[in-house]
Amino acid sequence: MPAAPIEVRVSRRFEAPADRVFDAWLDPATVGGWLFATETGRMVRVEIDPRVGGRYLIVDRRGEEDVAHTGEYLEIDRAGPLVFTFGVEKYSENFDRVIVEIAPREAGCELTLVQEMAPEFAEYAERTRAGWAKILEGLARALGEPSNG
Repeated sequence: MPAAPIEVRVSRRFEAPADRVFDAWLDPATVGGWLFATETGRMVRVEIDPRVGGRYLIVDRRGEEDVAHTGEYLEIDRAGPLVFTFGVEKYSENFDRVIVEIAPREAGCELTLVQEMAPEFAEYAERTRAGWAKILEGLARALGEPSNG
């Protein structure tokens, strides 16, 4: 029996309504500005097929190197989770599962993201958490919100 995955969890409050935050995850026109984008990289390709079974490809050029982030949408539920696989084949053949839950609040919403990683990647858990926190800050900027600091 395989070992249970480890969970990397990140949460962030947004001033924007839940629907707007949810839509940002599936909008090919804007996702390249924040999802898997790096400060020194340049987004060169964004393809999103936003349906269950659809795939995404987001390529960030970092120096002379293209880094492709790929996966498949497993669940797309505006009232429930957005679930997709996530991998960077350049670094690993492993694909993790990512669950994004967006809960409406009186003002705005709260997003909780969980990445389920294989236990052998446990040493990368903190780096992964920090990476997602930075990505969610990028999402906030894309939505026109102030930084969490």
